[in-house]
Amino acid sequence: MAATVHCQCGNIYQLKDEYAGREVTCPKCGTVNTAEAAPVPRAVGDPAFDRDKFLLRQKALAIKEKYYVWDDAGQTILYVERPAYVFRGLLAILAGLAAGLVVFGGLVVLAGLAGEGALGVALALFSFVGGFAALLTVGIALSPKRHVTFYRDDTQSERVLEVLQDRKVQIPTVTYTVRDCADGKVLAHLRKNYLYNLFRKQWRCLTPGGAVLCVAKEDSIILSLLRRVLGPFFGLLRTNFIILRGGDTVIGEFNRKFTLLDRYVLDLTRDPRRLLDRRVALALGVMLDTGERR
Repeated sequence: MAATVHCQCGNIYQLKDEYAGREVTCPKCGTVNTAEAAPVPRAVGDPAFDRDKFLLRQKALAIKEKYYVWDDAGQTILYVERPAYVFRGLLAILAGLAAGLVVFGGLVVLAGLAGEGALGVALALFSFVGGFAALLTVGIALSPKRHVTFYRDDTQSERVLEVLQDRKVQIPTVTYTVRDCADGKVLAHLRKNYLYNLFRKQWRCLTPGGAVLCVAKEDSIILSLLRRVLGPFFGLLRTNFIILRGGDTVIGEFNRKFTLLDRYVLDLTRDPRRLLDRRVALALGVMLDTGERR
C-alpha cells in the first residue's frame, strides 16, 4: 500500500505513503521520477461503507435510539436503530417484583411455622435474600437484549450490519459482537470495562480470534477527569474519542458536534490504508454513543 516508483531503467521500488506525488531519485540510475500514490482500497462489504468519513445524526424525541448516517455530501446512506423495549422491560420488572414477593412471603410463612428456633430465625433472615434473588433472576430472564441494527434505509426492509449484545448482564466487562448481515460473518467483538470507565472511557475492538484491532478512548485523560467532576458543562466538555491502532497510532476520531441535536463525525482519514474495516469502525462509533448513554 506504499507509494511506488517505476523507473525507466526498469527498477521498481516502494516508499512510505508520505512520498506519494513527490519527485525522488532512482538509486540505481539517478533518474528523477514521481512516486505514484497507491490506490485507495475499496471497503470490504457493502458499498455504503466505502468511505473514510461518516456523519451521524441521532433522531430527537424518539423512545428508540435512532441514527441516520450520511456521507460527506449530506446524503443518507444508512439507518441505525437500537430498540428500547420499554413495555417489555416494564413487564420484566413487574414479573420480577411478583416473583420476589412470592418467595419472600413463602419464606416468611415457613419461618412462622418453624417457630422461634434457629430454623425459624434462619428462614426469616433468608426471606429477604431469597426474595431479592428471585426478583433479579426473573427480571433479568424476561428482559430483552438490546441489539443494534444497521438498515439500508428507514423502511427497515434490508439489514446490512448488526451489533449483538452478548449477554444481558455483564459485570464488570460488557461485550458485543459485530456481524455482517449479508453472509452472517462475525467481523469483530467490542468490549468495555465499567471499572476503567470511572477514569477514562475506553472500548477495545477485537478480531473474532481475540487479537486487538484498535482501541477507542476519550481524547484526553485531563478532560475525562474534568467531565467526571463537571459533567458536559453546557456542552463545552463534550465527550470525544480517539481511535488508536498498534498502541499509540491515531487512525481516527469520533467527535460530537456543538449543536442542539446530537450530531457526530466519525473521521478515519488518518487510516488511508483502511487497516480498520469500515463496517467495524462505524459499529464502534455508534456504540461510543448509545453504549455510553451520551
